Amino acid sequence: MSDAPRHPFLQGLSKHRGTPPTVIVIFGASGDLTARKLIPAIYNLAFDHLLPADFFLVGYGRKAIPDEEFRGIAAGAIKEFSRRELNADVWSHVSTNTTYVAGGYDEAEAFTRLADHIDGIEKKLGRDVQVLFYVSTPPSVFAPILRNLGASGLASRRLGTALHTKVIIEKPFGKDLESAVALNGVIREVLEEHQVYRIDHYLGKETVQDLLVQRFSNSIFEPLWNRNYIDHVQITVSEEVGVGTRGGYYEGSGALRDMIQNHTMQLVALTAMEPPVSLDAEAVRNEKVKVLKAIQPLDPSPGGDVARAQYAAGMMGGKAVKGYLEEQDINPKSATETYAAVRLSINNWRWQGVPFYLRSGKRMARRVTEIAVQFKRPPGTLFAGSDRFDLAPNTLAFQIQPDEGLSLILNGKVPGLETRTQPVKMNFRYSTTFGSNTPEAY
Repeated sequence: MSDAPRHPFLQGLSKHRGTPPTVIVIFGASGDLTARKLIPAIYNLAFDHLLPADFFLVGYGRKAIPDEEFRGIAAGAIKEFSRRELNADVWSHVSTNTTYVAGGYDEAEAFTRLADHIDGIEKKLGRDVQVLFYVSTPPSVFAPILRNLGASGLASRRLGTALHTKVIIEKPFGKDLESAVALNGVIREVLEEHQVYRIDHYLGKETVQDLLVQRFSNSIFEPLWNRNYIDHVQITVSEEVGVGTRGGYYEGSGALRDMIQNHTMQLVALTAMEPPVSLDAEAVRNEKVKVLKAIQPLDPSPGGDVARAQYAAGMMGGKAVKGYLEEQDINPKSATETYAAVRLSINNWRWQGVPFYLRSGKRMARRVTEIAVQFKRPPGTLFAGSDRFDLAPNTLAFQIQPDEGLSLILNGKVPGLETRTQPVKMNFRYSTTFGSNTPEAY
């Protein structure tokens, strides 16, 4: 149902006027993620009147940037990366309360200045504010940031009230099990669990969220969603681009760490999980954990469950492109993979014997993220033994990006006197049904 028209006296006012005054502090405010994703996301929330009436944005970073210059950088990011054009009135409402604090992430005195800055906002407003810290930095400085939030008293602000401090930590959450456990240890030293939001932005994508709706609100799918009817599942995350200027980061991660163990495993869990008792975050998490625990250990030997590769120099779109070993900041003898394929086996009642094929790579033929559920072929030979019968297995595909939507491959009769068959596709596209301005994950 569409929203009812707003009262004319309320036009242009925030829909969240009952929400307490809010300060968002972005660590890594001069970084690429902030420019490409976070600033445009905040702007689009403002455009839709979804920000609190009293909203303050504070950038924090090592580089010294005057407030006015930071506002200009943010406006430029909106012009370049937002799904909407920059509206002067909307941006004016946000930029008026946008400021910047310079300091190191391991610099205790700078965090004291940040605390004083937030206190100044509170004093000027004359009301208590809730503060959300968004950690948009390399993982190497997560721990210093968290410890300084604790030492400065920022982590414990308003603890025990609805206005308690909240901290968002962007992936990658460590580089391996040991570092992830260590980071969790620091979090527990400084924060209570209800204050922490560990973010994988893929979970914010509309089609990913739609996966649970399709599975559990349509009775035609759930009875078939098991080993009796599904042959295999393919999850693809492919990119046309190379590593670009991210060579230094990519050398320490590769495709397995960069995409498979986080984004792709989230898609596996949502595809394979049992119905949760509710849509509460904890209930969904519990079912996802059961899936992950049921995954069998991988065979890494040649011909086993894992394949790794690197892209080489070649042609893309009619243009010559470098190979991985020729890219900036890459060791010319590097063995880091830019393509990874994994076969997973889930040992539980629903999925035993159904392989899950995961693949992710750079410099691929096209950019696409897709979950393809391929069903078993029907028994019998009613439509076999003749070239008149072109049959394909039924495949349900969730296209996460680009051109978000859902498609189902069926077999149908070709019009004519003879009985001929041909695979046909039924399509649902978000842009067609809901318009082209679908919100991004951030």
